[in-house]
Amino acid sequence: MFKLIKLFPSEIHFNAMKYSKVFVTIAGLFLSFAIFTLATKSFNYGIDFSGGVLMEIKTPTVANIEQIRKELKAFSPEIQSQGTEGNVVSIRLPQGNKNEVEITKMVNDVKKILGDKIEYRNTQIVGPKVGADLVKSGILAVLLSLLVISIYIWTRFELPFAIGAGLSLTHDIILALGMLVFTGLEFNLTTLASLLTLAGYSINDTVVIYDRIRTYLKTYKNKPLKEIINIAIDSTFSRTVLTGLTTAFAVLAIFIFGGEVLRGFSAVMLFGIIVGTYSSMLLSTSTLLLFSKKLKR
Repeated sequence: MFKLIKLFPSEIHFNAMKYSKVFVTIAGLFLSFAIFTLATKSFNYGIDFSGGVLMEIKTPTVANIEQIRKELKAFSPEIQSQGTEGNVVSIRLPQGNKNEVEITKMVNDVKKILGDKIEYRNTQIVGPKVGADLVKSGILAVLLSLLVISIYIWTRFELPFAIGAGLSLTHDIILALGMLVFTGLEFNLTTLASLLTLAGYSINDTVVIYDRIRTYLKTYKNKPLKEIINIAIDSTFSRTVLTGLTTAFAVLAIFIFGGEVLRGFSAVMLFGIIVGTYSSMLLSTSTLLLFSKKLKR
């Protein structure tokens, strides 16, 4: 295992900042596409945000999804099999214009249709007002996280670092949201948690590179900032890529074996690790270079 790690170069010699404008342009193009997608398509809100009923059932034998869908056709259900054994099924029933009493009746009607041999493992009922409040709270949580992280970077480093970190984080979050809309993955509380986790993961890599840049600014006072950033990227390249790869493998396992409940979370994290590695190494440093005139030496 250690021999394999040694085969990976501890440092590279790549003049990254020579292509800083290219990196910013690439990020801008993907960002524009993500914003366009968000403006033209809507999220596939999960029951947490849209309101309705989510039931998880377990059948005695392998579930006949088509038969269940046919029996519950009047309720316009979304039915998916979970796990590897084929006997665990999630049923999502949209709320529509139903009130609380009507929703309770709908759940009882579904249970009567499915019969007594079914094990009802979980039943969640979310009203539209609760869903709307959760949407507002989710947006506020993401915005506050970006603000607090930027203030932290500003306090620990300097304003140009905070601007670079804030822009790269905003880039990561918007791209992740665009990916959710583009792929049609369900947006729920678990997915929202993945966005906040992604922000923390991405800023961790950014801080490591920024800390190395700050150290080299004191060590190489006569070197141009572009060259110092290149040295910082080269010296942290192995650490950043290996961290991303090991995390990606763990998240990939969750994506494959975690089932439908964790599918959105793992998809956002997997996408975010790739985008976050790029933005931490190349976008945040390129942005820092653009605001370098305000940087104290």
